[in-house]
Amino acid sequence: MNAQPELSFYPDAPGYKRGGTSKAAADSMREKAPTLRGLVLRYLAAYSLTADECAEMMQKSVLSIRPRFTELFELGQIADTGTTRRNSSGKMATVWRAV
Repeated sequence: MNAQPELSFYPDAPGYKRGGTSKAAADSMREKAPTLRGLVLRYLAAYSLTADECAEMMQKSVLSIRPRFTELFELGQIADTGTTRRNSSGKMATVWRAV
């Protein structure tokens, strides 16, 4: 019997709301996301950060880091500190910490 690879679903793996480019982007991050989530957790264990601050410290695109925050929150691994700071766009952003 052929063993099928185990398929993970959101939030354990990148999710998407529609097919096409959204699905392609999620699929392309399937292998990278666990590593990025682990790195984000390490930064949040040391510092309380916004997603944008974390991306800057990691020298990664905020577009690859922000979704990892959502996944980690849904997995119960990070929590809102109750504070906010301005991000580069000038909007207020949640400051997160590792649980």
